[in-house]
Amino acid sequence: MFWEMVMRKQRDLIIRDTHRGLWYEDGVLKKVLEAGRFVIPPDKGLFGQKRTVVEVTLVDIRQRELTIKGQEILTADKVAIRVSIIVQFRVVDPRAAMHEVEKFEERLYSDVQLAARRSLASMTLEEILTNRNRLSEDILRDVKETAGQYGVMILRADVKDLVFPGNLQEIMNRVLAAERMSEAQLVEARTKAQTQQIESQAVAESRRMQSESEATRVRLAAQAEAEALKIRSEAEREALRQSAEAAGLFSQHPALLRLKELEALKVLGQSANAKLYIGFEKHVPLEKDQ
Repeated sequence: MFWEMVMRKQRDLIIRDTHRGLWYEDGVLKKVLEAGRFVIPPDKGLFGQKRTVVEVTLVDIRQRELTIKGQEILTADKVAIRVSIIVQFRVVDPRAAMHEVEKFEERLYSDVQLAARRSLASMTLEEILTNRNRLSEDILRDVKETAGQYGVMILRADVKDLVFPGNLQEIMNRVLAAERMSEAQLVEARTKAQTQQIESQAVAESRRMQSESEATRVRLAAQAEAEALKIRSEAEREALRQSAEAAGLFSQHPALLRLKELEALKVLGQSANAKLYIGFEKHVPLEKDQ
């Protein structure tokens, strides 16, 4: 019976993996509880005497998002814009998150808001439009260390929305349309230039190949002509050599020359149209004796 009364006065506490617990005894933080099951002793003893008061505060350590909505800020060139920023964070030090500041989410909201104002106030409208990542980088750089002092880690900070004044919005739309048109024209010009370059290279390559082909043809023709001339020269030399040999034979053997003449006469005699003129030695009269 005694132990049943004691057990009824005790309390069970279960802490999930998504949370951590701050264990206080009489208002003094004694330890940080990890996930698990814990027993909280009763506030009073069995006979009503006062005992140590134990309290446990749970802290969510999951990743969360914080949205800073519709902040109207003047840029460096005095243009009023409204910006919304989304921040992802998580508690990494439950003790600091609960002890260093009163409400860490409100403090984080203020820190991000001020960091965004400082960053946008140093940027012109053109810089904001062309480099929105700079705002995120500035917020992370300014707030990361400060948030770490009260146990919060900034995971990322991004610009969610940018709203411009009505007339400025129309102007910006025209500027963006003009930029897109310029980009399209630039792409078209580059494509045309590349096409012309390719065509010029193709023409130059064709001309080069034609020149090489013509040069090869001329070279081969010159080689062929030289070879033919060489063959003719050798043939003429051979014919002269043979003629010289024949002349030598005819001079040594006159009868051979006579046979050649007879053969020629025989061939001519076989033609009905051939006319032969045979010359006789002219008779020269003898002069009278004086």
